[in-house]
Amino acid sequence: MIRIMTVDELTSTTITVDGTLSGEGIEPVQTCCIEALSRGKPVRLHLRDVSAIDERGLTMLRYMAAQGAYLTANGIYSSYIVGDI
Repeated sequence: MIRIMTVDELTSTTITVDGTLSGEGIEPVQTCCIEALSRGKPVRLHLRDVSAIDERGLTMLRYMAAQGAYLTANGIYSSYIVGDI
């Protein structure tokens, strides 16, 4: 299960993710990020309460970072993953 919240401000967009970043939850997050990045404003992808990230989720996070999304996280697990990227 995943919950995605998008806050579109004048100068940036913040996408906050809760749940597990695996399986069917990966594509909606990636779609939100790509749409936000296409607007030309800085995008912050914040993993607030993410309990698991599978290999595809990790690949997606690396891709989003390479596209210019700024990754942040709460919690030891998510913070470790983001720090490693």
